[in-house]
Amino acid sequence: MAGKKVMTAEEREALLKSVDWAAIDATTDDDIARQIAEDHDVAPDLSDAPPSSLTVRHPPGAVNVRAIRAKFDLTQNEFAARFGFALGTLRDWEQGRATPEGPARTLLLIIDQHPDVVEDVLRQANAA
Repeated sequence: MAGKKVMTAEEREALLKSVDWAAIDATTDDDIARQIAEDHDVAPDLSDAPPSSLTVRHPPGAVNVRAIRAKFDLTQNEFAARFGFALGTLRDWEQGRATPEGPARTLLLIIDQHPDVVEDVLRQANAA
């Protein structure tokens, strides 16, 4: 880790001793909510937002996995099982945390246009 200073045990201890623990303990939920509201770097709370108002933006040339899955009216579990994807990977793609690349991208494009071909190939491979 070039350039990163590692804190010594003495420095850590001094830092912990410098913390005003009484002030931290006295902090109320209202104080925390106010601090969050005043911090412009905090993302907005979208937990109550309707799903229809949330969208994942896909860059040009990217694969919209959620749209492909929705086209076949399959749950994430069903789509992952049918086409051999890890459920966690599928979720990451749909939520924009990861992007399918290489062979996965190619397979998704084929599934989008010719799902029956992919299913036939997978069925034959599993029968062998």
